[in-house]
Amino acid sequence: VDTSESKLLKLNMAMIDDVAKTISTFMSDYKAMDEETRPKVLFVVDSLGMLMSPTEVNQFDAGDMKGDFGRKAKALKALVTNCVNMFGSYNVGMVVTNHTYASQDMFDPDDKISGGSGFIYASSIVVAMKKLKLKEDADGNKTAQVHGIRAGCKVMKTRYSKPFEGVQVKIPYSTGMDPYSGLFDMIEAKGLLEKIGNRYKYVTLDGEEIIDFRKRWTGELLDRVMLDIPLRDEYSTSTINIEDDDAAEVADDVVDVTEE
Repeated sequence: VDTSESKLLKLNMAMIDDVAKTISTFMSDYKAMDEETRPKVLFVVDSLGMLMSPTEVNQFDAGDMKGDFGRKAKALKALVTNCVNMFGSYNVGMVVTNHTYASQDMFDPDDKISGGSGFIYASSIVVAMKKLKLKEDADGNKTAQVHGIRAGCKVMKTRYSKPFEGVQVKIPYSTGMDPYSGLFDMIEAKGLLEKIGNRYKYVTLDGEEIIDFRKRWTGELLDRVMLDIPLRDEYSTSTINIEDDDAAEVADDVVDVTEE
């Protein structure tokens, strides 16, 4: 995501109605554009929990804080439902954050998302995040000092892959988040790494062996592995069936495209 000043527009809003009006106005102008000139757009709302309904504002002004009787949950559901229908097949996406609270159900200990469940059903991906202390130095050694944050991320819902998988992303105070954080753990969990002493080995599809220490598995090494994994049969999501007399020629073209 390009967050340069020419591509990023920040708007401060407090009302659910204002957010809905802004998105609706933008999408009207977006649909009127030529298809070739339409850019990819991502709306980010931070956060749903801090948006207010007109009822809340009126009650605050009157000094009568008796609650909105579920109107906010209905408004949030309407906001997300309308956005899903407006975006349709356009190159427009939406990311929202929200607050969670501890579950009171002993049989379902996962944190609950505030604001009702309507927008959860409309979402394609829901990720629950938890903040933990990072007590590791740059070399991965355990320390008593807190060096940053460990963000525990768990996929509660997804329409694209297997849900309920989790990973921890390390965010040191001094350097910020490592873009490769969590990738090594994911590859190891898939059984693609073999531990040899205090080093780890990965064998590419070409038969090349990559062996190195745990703390060096980042950057170019992980880039190489992540390019290799989608080509493996067990992790490929696309299938090509060839059932004609020109199978050999078509197969050669497929190989060329894969290598490219």
